[in-house]
Amino acid sequence: MEKWEELLPAQETGRQTDFKHEEIFESPKAAHLAFRKAAERLLSINNWHIYAGAGSAKFTLCNNLGEELDGFAAAGLYLNIDLPAPGSDAGAGLEWVTIEQLITEGSHQTEDEYLLMTIRPVPAPKQTEAEIAHFYNDLSTNTLVVVRNGLKVYAGAHGRNETPNNEEVDLHDKIRNTVIALIARVGLSGPQWKKLVKGLITYETDGKEA
Repeated sequence: MEKWEELLPAQETGRQTDFKHEEIFESPKAAHLAFRKAAERLLSINNWHIYAGAGSAKFTLCNNLGEELDGFAAAGLYLNIDLPAPGSDAGAGLEWVTIEQLITEGSHQTEDEYLLMTIRPVPAPKQTEAEIAHFYNDLSTNTLVVVRNGLKVYAGAHGRNETPNNEEVDLHDKIRNTVIALIARVGLSGPQWKKLVKGLITYETDGKEA
């Protein structure tokens, strides 16, 4: 079985970020159950803002026409992201990413199992202009993963090649994307991902479930 770490994009330029949370469970059965629930939450993109809690960005699963979808994530689908900040011109006020890879390996019978999702900035669906609709450019990725290793369940968000999208966009987006990328660089995006990766594992154990 290929190790999930080997599926992370290589870090070559810009910034690298890693946010993680892990819990230890009392038995293999309990750990597997916790992993399965965390994996289901990872696939439930429309609920990410609930798992992350107050102040989170709003994530919405969409098809290639930009139409909102219910249900679980799949490779090739899109997400729009409504940040608590001024929106981009290219994305009509939203950030857009696509699910570039979605891979699952292992089972309750193996020592390890994981679900891994990599997302990458893209132009907004149906836009005539090919401008990337995100404050990072399309060299940037974020890989979200939930993993069970024995009794340990881990969730992580791993940013790679995070580079401001301030070249092939209009002047408003150049300024806006540079500012928001700078805010993210100084650490203000960290709480968002920290709360989400923790919520993927602990949301139900806090006494509430979507």
